[in-house]
Amino acid sequence: MENNNIFNKWKDGLARTRKTTFGRIANFLGTSDISDELWENLEALFIQADLGMETTLDVIQSLQERVHLEGLTRSDELAQAITEELSSRLNTPPPLVLRERPTVILIAGVNGSGKTTTMAKLGKRFQSEGKKVIFGAADTYRAAAIDQLQIWGERLGAPHASWLVMDATTGQNALHQAEAFNEAIALDGVILAKLDSSARGGMAFAIQKELGLPILYAGLGESAQDLEVFNPQAFARGILADFL
Repeated sequence: MENNNIFNKWKDGLARTRKTTFGRIANFLGTSDISDELWENLEALFIQADLGMETTLDVIQSLQERVHLEGLTRSDELAQAITEELSSRLNTPPPLVLRERPTVILIAGVNGSGKTTTMAKLGKRFQSEGKKVIFGAADTYRAAAIDQLQIWGERLGAPHASWLVMDATTGQNALHQAEAFNEAIALDGVILAKLDSSARGGMAFAIQKELGLPILYAGLGESAQDLEVFNPQAFARGILADFL
């Protein structure tokens, strides 16, 4: 029952992504033959689903190899293969181990990405686990603030972890921001905020493929309880429910 509740929460939170983008892929897979035109259309749909060019080409190549090896001839036979290929590209985040006392976690992100709300949700989660939480604001509007933060962080040996909050509604645009943040502060992981408000959840695949960063949490609603530890299986089932 608990597993069903978790899946349903992810499925509801990913409704926009599933219906708007991945739903097109499910509808596209009819009874036509697998052809060059099909691959071109599928590639375009993957890109529209915000998988990113690198991830898209990698998935298409893997699917073409499977078609050859398994002797698939009809487009509707690709549904299961697509589900398996996409699911295999999501990793379970590492367990959160807070050894230091206190543990300092730097939360970064562009203006409007959802940092404040995400921090409140993290605080609620940590409190429910019996931890004490203190929030500290950092001024990034001041000139050279980020450079000074880096210097002091190196001097003090803090923070112990650096997490980036990414606005899931911005899709591929957020990847360029993440690359810049990663160069500046060496990120340890990503939190996908506003996933329930986004039709661009496919960016999760690009984050792991192109950035090599684990997705730690995902925002699936507005309440304090709606920050979920990233669950690759539930995520994949949520966006690919129309395939299953």
